[in-house]
Amino acid sequence: MPLMPDAEPFAADGPESNSVAICVLHGFTGSPKSVTPWGRALAAAGWTVRVPRLPGHGTRWQDMNITTWEDWYAEADRTVCELKAHHDQVFIMGLSMGGSLSLRIAEQHGPAIAGIVLVNPAVHSERADRHLLPLISRFIPSFPGVSNDIAKPGVDEGAYDRMPLKAAYSLTKLWSAVKADIAKVTQPLLIFHSAQDHVVEPSNTAWILANARSADKTDVLLTRSFHVATIDYEADVIESGSIDFVRRVTAS
Repeated sequence: MPLMPDAEPFAADGPESNSVAICVLHGFTGSPKSVTPWGRALAAAGWTVRVPRLPGHGTRWQDMNITTWEDWYAEADRTVCELKAHHDQVFIMGLSMGGSLSLRIAEQHGPAIAGIVLVNPAVHSERADRHLLPLISRFIPSFPGVSNDIAKPGVDEGAYDRMPLKAAYSLTKLWSAVKADIAKVTQPLLIFHSAQDHVVEPSNTAWILANARSADKTDVLLTRSFHVATIDYEADVIESGSIDFVRRVTAS
């Protein structure tokens, strides 16, 4: 299946002497296009970076309905394990669902993950129709999408214009897994969340901050960006903040 424009994975290798590596994960129905600029900024700081394309993403929305959260996690986990094999300190970062997967990675890998950076992460939804997903996903393949929630004009995140409902139902199961084990998240944690997000409610960030066991927690409010903040007006804030976070954690 042909890829959408700019949906290919991104990879950059830092100097052999650098022991830091970072995995950056895109969101639900999105593609690497939405987070590759973030990855490039991290690579420019001198670190090894991987931005995988999660199964079912970056092609056509129908492909997502034959994947599950376990498939998306497996690709993220494979990438992290590859980085762990060659680097002493591995960080996990993610946008939206990529943030959900990042938390799950942190729960499963424990101290092997040096730190976590999340942008508008999701662990639940307040949408009234969420309770109907187990039923309607059996009969209705998709709803209108939630892509391109971006304040900056003319920016396209490279996401599907439909929301595949079987995949959306599976996403809720990922959220349940993350919430059940959130006490296992003890790594340094940096969260960027947008004041105006039309996809993920602010209660998600509040819940993560209240329940993660990390002693080192930082919350940064973005005032000019919408949900896909990694390519919005404050992308530079996310990039510079992430770089400072990695440098601080590795120095300590």
